[in-house]
Amino acid sequence: MDSPPSDRVGPPDLSGDPAATPLLIACALGIEQVALRSGLQSGLTGRGGRSGDAGPVTVLRTGMGPKNAERATARALGTDRNRDAVVMASGFCAGLVPGMEPGDLIVAEETRGPHGPTPCTGTGLLVEALSRALPGRTVHTGPLTGSDHVVRGPERDALRATGAVAVDMESAATLLSALSAGSRPVAAVRVVVDAPEHELVRIGTVRGGISAFRVLRAVIPAFLEWHRSLLLPRR
Repeated sequence: MDSPPSDRVGPPDLSGDPAATPLLIACALGIEQVALRSGLQSGLTGRGGRSGDAGPVTVLRTGMGPKNAERATARALGTDRNRDAVVMASGFCAGLVPGMEPGDLIVAEETRGPHGPTPCTGTGLLVEALSRALPGRTVHTGPLTGSDHVVRGPERDALRATGAVAVDMESAATLLSALSAGSRPVAAVRVVVDAPEHELVRIGTVRGGISAFRVLRAVIPAFLEWHRSLLLPRR
């Protein structure tokens, strides 16, 4: 991969000064960035302009597709601000499991791409935090697979047969690029906007999109809680 070299050996020490450990939230689309930044601003306003005990938070728009996600993540992690950042891939996705609804949440146990699987950090913590932040919303866990195009019909069924619960174009590339720049906690949380019974080409797309936008705007408190939990001293 075309990622900047790292001279760090082993995972970063997250038990020191938590203010020195940033959180980088990567998304592909402008509308996703708007939702996440809106949620972040609301969260910081409620905390007096601070993210609690965690370090600075950046919402990065990478652009669509795995190559853009890879390049943008590598660039961001090459800066002094984000060199040691914890990385979260977020935004919208296509659900693969029958019965999923727009606005359902996906917490990846691993992301899957051409270079193999990437395990995610603190999946259980994220599920608990999201359940508190969005009571009543369904949270699905499992593999999140990558694609370089929008998935429809039979291809959706084929991906489901591999055990994946959802698909998007950027998460796998984002997390792989993040780990190529140095060991760090990584995770992926996506909001379903397109599901087997609610494909984007059908009537009701706008309503489903609004629901997903509102959910994405509300995930930030859970992300901050997860981030802080990673910084607690290990016993």
